[in-house]
Amino acid sequence: MSVADRIFIDMCRDILDNGFSDEGTDVRPKWTDGTPAYTKKKFGVINRYNLSEEFPIMTLRRTGIKSAIDEILWIWQKKSNNVNELSSDIWDAWADETGSIGKAYGYQLGVKHHYKEGNFDQVDRVLYDLKHNPYSRRIMTNMYVHQDLHAMNLYPCAYSMTFNVTGKKLNAILNQRSQDVLVANNWNVTQYAALVHMLAQVSGLEAGELVHVIADAHIYDRHEPLVRELIQRTPRPAPKLIINPDVKNFYDFKVSDFVLEGYDPWPQIKDIPVAV
Repeated sequence: MSVADRIFIDMCRDILDNGFSDEGTDVRPKWTDGTPAYTKKKFGVINRYNLSEEFPIMTLRRTGIKSAIDEILWIWQKKSNNVNELSSDIWDAWADETGSIGKAYGYQLGVKHHYKEGNFDQVDRVLYDLKHNPYSRRIMTNMYVHQDLHAMNLYPCAYSMTFNVTGKKLNAILNQRSQDVLVANNWNVTQYAALVHMLAQVSGLEAGELVHVIADAHIYDRHEPLVRELIQRTPRPAPKLIINPDVKNFYDFKVSDFVLEGYDPWPQIKDIPVAV
């Protein structure tokens, strides 16, 4: 059984059985027909994935590994805020006529800051410290920059990473303020697990643990029947992630450098409604 499946099933059952319902309150999200999008939620969900044992991609339904990695490279490698540099259309709803999502996501990672060692953006600083100061407790990134929130078309959901090296293992904490569990959970887990593998490979380290902290993990009312059906499926064995071992520079990674071996998921759930 895939550990990612077990974690997802347990989390969803807890939300559905014990979560707080905001039905009847003044919620911001709406469905496309204008109806309020109510949720059941749990506060402070923490999920742990041992990347040295298994790549955490669900088998209960297919997660598009190529598109997930393309997006994480768009944010962390290209440091882009323009959807025209992304292969999928998942960000189009938040883009303006030029394709920009404002001063959000990759834009923040690419802003240079001055340190005593020189000028670095946030990604370059992580890469520098993993090689030169691997046991530092200060290796972090943050995309939730308050003075720029007014210029963001979407506030960052998965907004910060904290990296920690233990021995030869690179561990990381992904902090997320809010998550639509059905739509985004395994997508985020998959792409940030891949990111930890990438950073470990180019830093001479091994991928360790990914800890995913979600402040508000919620299931929308119109997603409940889909989630209940999904968690009744029988998990299948986890696949193996194969990364091109010849890549030694983070900025050389391409989507084609990643292959899932033995991935046999259940069919995708189609036409999932998305609240905005």
